[in-house]
Amino acid sequence: MPVSNVNLQMLGAQDVVAALQSLRARQPVKFSAFYSSQLGGVVTDPALMVIPFDDHMVHRGHGIFDTAAIVEGRIYDLEAHLDRFLGSAERSKLKLFGSRERMREIIIRTTAASGLRNGAIRYWLSSGPGSLELTPAAGAEPGFFVMIFGGLSYPERWYTEGLRVMTTTYPIKPPLYAITKATNYLPNVLMQMEAKEAGLDNGVFIDETGFVGESSNMNVAFVMKDGVLKHPKFERVLPGCTSLRLLELARGLVGRGVLTGVEVSDIPVAEARAAREMVLLGSSVKVAPIVEWDGQPVGDGKPGPGARALLDLIEADMRTGDRLIDVPY
Repeated sequence: MPVSNVNLQMLGAQDVVAALQSLRARQPVKFSAFYSSQLGGVVTDPALMVIPFDDHMVHRGHGIFDTAAIVEGRIYDLEAHLDRFLGSAERSKLKLFGSRERMREIIIRTTAASGLRNGAIRYWLSSGPGSLELTPAAGAEPGFFVMIFGGLSYPERWYTEGLRVMTTTYPIKPPLYAITKATNYLPNVLMQMEAKEAGLDNGVFIDETGFVGESSNMNVAFVMKDGVLKHPKFERVLPGCTSLRLLELARGLVGRGVLTGVEVSDIPVAEARAAREMVLLGSSVKVAPIVEWDGQPVGDGKPGPGARALLDLIEADMRTGDRLIDVPY
């Protein structure tokens, strides 16, 4: 086979930094600060926010992540997210980078270094670099990374008009992987790509027994005809921190003309399709109404009062609740 005339340039350190800066200049990224345990500190130049290619999280997906919101200079519900983070680490057989308190402090200090007062924090734990094998490299130190950025954004029409979703053709994750917030999101990515290719906003997993699962990176819940807020059990879906918090807060709506009860249970598809309202729940999306599922209207095909009330609840909690941490800018 003939060898092509491809000229490969040999790059030095300055060439690499320049190339990375050029790459970032062509991308609309707004990454404000990045902590890397491997670098031993924080960088604010997006070109320097890098992880080694041989990190086990990169080439084998052996890593976990979680996220939290920054609201008006305070971090919301970080302890709940750290609880889930530690559970994911244990199930993934990942060594921690120091204590919970140390990771918590790094997250807060990196947020302060960013200067960002509204946005999001995403943080990762990996088993570290050193080889391309299946198991972690001998002597590898766990990697801990924290990114402060503007957060994910969704169209305003999702809230004013509602979303249109489909039942995905991709299978739901097995329980162990569903409840662990690992970096392998391939099923979730394929679900959303499939929905967008169909001209829709998102998809919904259904498990092999016919119960409703979750959406791509959000939980799903329903307001039934009798006014009960129903959420799928957290055995085959990620225990979303927003969902868990809203299930607590929503009890305050019972008896006030919005909800008649709050329940976590298996939800058969037929029962779900008869719901009065269907909503997406998540740290970034908060609460967004679904008005169409598989081409059929949900309820009257319009955003309902339950979605609005739940959104008001979580937004109030994110600004004035008891789960806020002041950032020392």
